[in-house]
Amino acid sequence: MMVIDIRDYSQYLKGHLKGAISIPFSLLYISPNQYLEKDKTYHIYCDTGVRSSLLVRHLNLQGYHCVNLDGGYVKHLFK
Repeated sequence: MMVIDIRDYSQYLKGHLKGAISIPFSLLYISPNQYLEKDKTYHIYCDTGVRSSLLVRHLNLQGYHCVNLDGGYVKHLFK
């Protein structure tokens, strides 16, 4: 399972979910083909889940398989 943190890199450096990689929202929105493959599943999160839900919808419409981590970093930090 690949987990992607779409927050700014400075936020990522302050803390992120274990195993997550950093790909900021704007880069992933504009050029998903540079970062994603259509035959893989990606779990995407931001701080609260709002921006990631928008991005997941956008990417899924383009044929990628993405799942939003509801509640974002804030919710999953303490799991």
